[in-house]
Amino acid sequence: MEKAVINASPRSITGKKVSVLRREGKLPGVLYGHNFTTTPIVMDLKSAARVLASITESSIVTVSVDGKENATLVREKQRDYIRGTLLHVDFQVISLTEKLRTHVSIEIVGLSPAVKNFNGMVITGLDELDVECLPQYLPEKIVVDISGLQKIGDGIRVSDLKLDDHITVYNHVEDQIVHISNQKVEEEVTTVEGEVSSTEPEVIEKGKKEEEVAD
Repeated sequence: MEKAVINASPRSITGKKVSVLRREGKLPGVLYGHNFTTTPIVMDLKSAARVLASITESSIVTVSVDGKENATLVREKQRDYIRGTLLHVDFQVISLTEKLRTHVSIEIVGLSPAVKNFNGMVITGLDELDVECLPQYLPEKIVVDISGLQKIGDGIRVSDLKLDDHITVYNHVEDQIVHISNQKVEEEVTTVEGEVSSTEPEVIEKGKKEEEVAD
């Protein structure tokens, strides 16, 4: 993938006053990390959003502040819950010579013959892996091809993955990533006095709790 670069400048405006920056089309953020002085930054909203839209949780993003490049991982993105626009981004500065532990998302691809021929259902288990490695070996995602799952009951476990030898996986080797079932999976609901209620969906992008919120 092409190197992801975001240009930024140091930010002196903090607190509720950052709403002024947002009205000017700017995106506030912060750089932090081990042996790194926490630095508030500001970016151009459109260009930063364009870069951030194409990355994953494990993508390395280079944040250039006044010409100095910092290798980072995006840790939190706060959005306006109505308009969906970015309000604030947290970047964790990492060392390219030290191992880091993080999560890498799993992408399921392919068509299982068990689905095509036996009306099987694809049931997913893990949607990410807990890994540790040097940044240069960190995959942006782990692609799992299910086209080899021939019959009902076939599946893929962590132990079946072919990963770079430099990557340590902390999930149990028997953890199920995906399998083919002939049973319909029903959504879990709670019935109270004849009424059905469902669990609220998981929040995908957690906002920075203590950071300022746009006016």
